[in-house]
This record gives sequence, structure tokens and C-alpha cells, in this order.
Amino acid sequence: MRSRRIHIAGASRSGVTSLGRALASTLASSHHDTDDYFWLPTTPPYRLQRDAAERLRLMNEMFVPRADWVLSGALDGWGNELIPRFDLVVFLKTPLDIRMQRLRAREAAHFGDEAVTPGGWRHEETESFIEWASHYEDGTREGRSLVRQEAWLAGLPCPVLRLDGSRPLSELVVQVCRAIEA
Repeated sequence: MRSRRIHIAGASRSGVTSLGRALASTLASSHHDTDDYFWLPTTPPYRLQRDAAERLRLMNEMFVPRADWVLSGALDGWGNELIPRFDLVVFLKTPLDIRMQRLRAREAAHFGDEAVTPGGWRHEETESFIEWASHYEDGTREGRSLVRQEAWLAGLPCPVLRLDGSRPLSELVVQVCRAIEA
């Protein structure tokens, strides 16, 4: 049996993690998200980054040598040593308005409505993150952008499946499974 090592990439809240979880469940495979390796566990979360070498060391200990896994999330600028392991990369592109709605809903669900509204302890961080994420398509902020991801995708040695992240999750899973079988 051939390996199934799948990486799912896209902008923040394009549906990358949701698709990763659903696909791993369908394939009876393990799911891993780059945020779990990128960020040190803190309360509140997303405050301190792990060193890139430590991220890769942990990933190699946890799953990379295995034949089957699904990895969701960004590897931009630090995860290139994983590229030769990919059998397929799925790239989700989701309209900006949908991504922004999902971002606001996730922040409220994760931290609480009161925390992210004006005056809340997480409001400024939430608004700053949403502002940063809203510039993915135009590439006018430092970090992940559509232009950078397109350049990264163009250099991959494995197949790239491009999907619309606004489509129903079940439909996306079927499309990825078809690509794996092909």
C-alpha cells in the first residue's frame, strides 16, 4: 500500500484545519496542525513561538516518519524540509468575506464574546489578528500571503489539488479522496 501524507494549506480560516480533521477521520489517519507545533502552550494561547528547529524535531517525533498522516496549517518559511514527504498538497482558497466571518466566530467561540468585543481583554489582539489576516490576498502585510503561497505551491514536487474552501466540508473530503485514488 502506498503512503498517504497530505498537507492542507490556505489562508487563515479558509477551512484548512476543519478539512484536515475530517479527512484524517475519513482515512482513519492521524491529523496534526502546524499551530500545535508552532506555538508554545501558554494561557492565553498564541503568545510565544517555538524555535523552528524545535517545531520540526517535535513533528519528526510525533508523525513525519509514518506512512499516513494529514497535516493542516502554514509551514511558511520554516517547514520546507517536510516538502519531500508530501504525497499531495491541498490548497484551499476561500473568499475574504467568508474568512473574516469565520475568524470573528472562532475568536468569540474560543475566548468568549465579552473578551473579543470592545473593552474585552482579547479585543485588541483579535482586531489586530483580523486586520493582518484580511491582507492575505493583497499581500500588504508581513507573513503569509497569497503571492507567497502561490510561489511555494509552484515549486512543489508533488501534485497540488486546489479547492474552494467555501464548499461544504463533506464535498471537499470527497474531492480529496478522489484525488488520492487517482
